[in-house]
Amino acid sequence: QVQLVDTGGGLVQPGGSLRLSCAASGGTFSRYAMAWFRQAPGKDRDFVASISTSGADTYYRDSVKGRFTISRDNAKNTVYLQMNSLKPEDTAVYYCAAEFTGWPTSLSNRYDAWGQGTQVTVSS
Repeated sequence: QVQLVDTGGGLVQPGGSLRLSCAASGGTFSRYAMAWFRQAPGKDRDFVASISTSGADTYYRDSVKGRFTISRDNAKNTVYLQMNSLKPEDTAVYYCAAEFTGWPTSLSNRYDAWGQGTQVTVSS
């Protein structure tokens, strides 16, 4: 059974940076597409970024392009989300997710395993 553990959230001022990590265990990490989603209070869970099995292909929602970078280290079974130039509207619980067929889709209902979430708060 695949388990994902999200870490790295916290409180940061606008314009600041955070790096989220998601460590996977119990499966073959290199076969999975990985993604980050986020959910703000009272809102739906939204796609943030995804990455292919090799890491060669990445995809982002428009509002984070140029500010966020998704990456992975298959040797460490870990996916990262580097978040720069953070804005108050980035405040949410961030979740990593694994898609077992290797398709880095933006559709949350395609993902097979989820982390527990990590809170990111951007506020002065």
